[in-house]
Amino acid sequence: MGIVVVDPVTRIEGHLRVEAELDATGTITRASSCGTMVRGIERIMQGRDPRDAWAFTQRICGVCTTSHGIASVRAVEDALKIAIPENAEIIRNLMNGAQYIQDHVVHFYHLHAMDWVDVLSALSADPAETARIQQCVSSWPNNTVEHFAAVQQKLKGFADTGQLGIFNNGYWGHPEYKLPPEINLLAVTHYLEALAWQRDIAKVHAIFGGKNPHPSFAVGGMPSAISTGSEATAVNALNLGLVGEIITQARNFVDQVYIPDLLAIARFYKDWATKGEGLGNFLAFGDFPQYDVNDESTFFFPRGAILDRDLGNVLSVDLNDTAQVQELISHSWYDYSGGKEAALHPYEGETNPRYSGPTSTYTNLDLEAEYSWLKSPRWRGYPMEVGPLARVLIMFAQGNEVVQEVVNWVLSELKLPLGALFSTLGRTAARGIECKVLADQMPVWHERLMSNIADGNLTVFDDSRFRSSTWPAQAQGVGFLEAPRGALAHWIVINNGRIGNYQAVVPTTWNAGPRDHNGLEGPYDAALKGHTLHDPEQPLEILRTIHSFDPCMGCAVHLSDPEGQSLLTVQIQ
Repeated sequence: MGIVVVDPVTRIEGHLRVEAELDATGTITRASSCGTMVRGIERIMQGRDPRDAWAFTQRICGVCTTSHGIASVRAVEDALKIAIPENAEIIRNLMNGAQYIQDHVVHFYHLHAMDWVDVLSALSADPAETARIQQCVSSWPNNTVEHFAAVQQKLKGFADTGQLGIFNNGYWGHPEYKLPPEINLLAVTHYLEALAWQRDIAKVHAIFGGKNPHPSFAVGGMPSAISTGSEATAVNALNLGLVGEIITQARNFVDQVYIPDLLAIARFYKDWATKGEGLGNFLAFGDFPQYDVNDESTFFFPRGAILDRDLGNVLSVDLNDTAQVQELISHSWYDYSGGKEAALHPYEGETNPRYSGPTSTYTNLDLEAEYSWLKSPRWRGYPMEVGPLARVLIMFAQGNEVVQEVVNWVLSELKLPLGALFSTLGRTAARGIECKVLADQMPVWHERLMSNIADGNLTVFDDSRFRSSTWPAQAQGVGFLEAPRGALAHWIVINNGRIGNYQAVVPTTWNAGPRDHNGLEGPYDAALKGHTLHDPEQPLEILRTIHSFDPCMGCAVHLSDPEGQSLLTVQIQ
């Protein structure tokens, strides 16, 4: 049948191109994803002060700023053997947890739900029936006929002008949309409510980090001075109380809006529980240390790897082992000094852009040559999927009773087997499961912080190793973090007080990287094979599966012009 090209794919950051080759039945036989902008942050970091790295690496992305900030300071702390105070670890957990909950809700409603929800169908809904459905599944306050009727009128106002605003550019009316009008109206209503709600949870970053996006961090702890008084320049009792209120509101939104909507929509798309798996290989670096980032046994999210769906054998992961994590560039627009087939651990990683591909007017990717600005990360030579599904599977396999309870409840509600998790629908469900589990954990960390303060422990920063005069001449370390979209790590090499090498391997690079020289494809490409497109001119099926990974191309790729011209020069002082 030919080749279908979707470019750009993502709703928030459109630097991803997907080409799908179809057979005569319209079924995808091979898919290839391409990062369309070059990444240069590693080169910008060379020669800088390691204590400043977090401020630069946060600019990798405007969405994942907290994730990169924490990973960066952890890398420096690991290299210099700096142990941070317990309060600082708790604050980082609270900030990272808030990032998760905000990110997962925004992904569901604003980046992914429109793949399943037909916005214009909501215009024919009965608001009274929508209110009845809402009242049956949740006690959320905005469940009146008047509320849903008002949203419907607002939507009608958009439609009557011919301009749908934020709902523009959808495949509305596509026959693969299966929700009744009333569920569509419910989802559109909560889409708008989530837009307002997500601003509140972002205040956690502003309270502890001064602002959002790009909150402040510090090597050695947190720059969040705690006061038992009312000083406006410190985290005081008023702000700590506000954090508690925000956490409560977040749990209510997750329990009363997000999870009920997820289940309501999923019931109409259970056929997607057998589509879109891909590799069957899953990787997590672990995160949310309870007391010590160096003690893997205390992680709320454990570290591990699963190969070929084998939940009975979770493998150990060592980020310092040069035989485990490696990046390949055989089909990427980069050079390695050791050749295109070299496999480099990030400590020895190189970022040498060399664009030799087609211009912006090209028709198809040259899959036998370089075709992406993303590298191809591998774990022990295997391509791996990272993200909420990987984390949930590893926690489930390791016997986490809380996760097992939520997973079993969701599968029971949907009347689906455990194997349904290995799918597009399972990936979307896992994000909701993880959000629920983490939202319930947030009050535990907040209570522990409050208890420490009540006991007189206000310490959030240790400067004993902050001065460069105390550092060794050479050091290296890795700062890992489970970002909402998956396993993230920053590797740093420090020479004589300056950054000698810096490499960040991000979740979307793991998931969207191109084939390697052995022909092994990445998670995106593998997950799309076997999809049958109802209408190649409206490839909704491709969007559903790619969006289930929650692409963050801003993290994976950067700064390029279609004609190959330089856009920015950074002077290293």
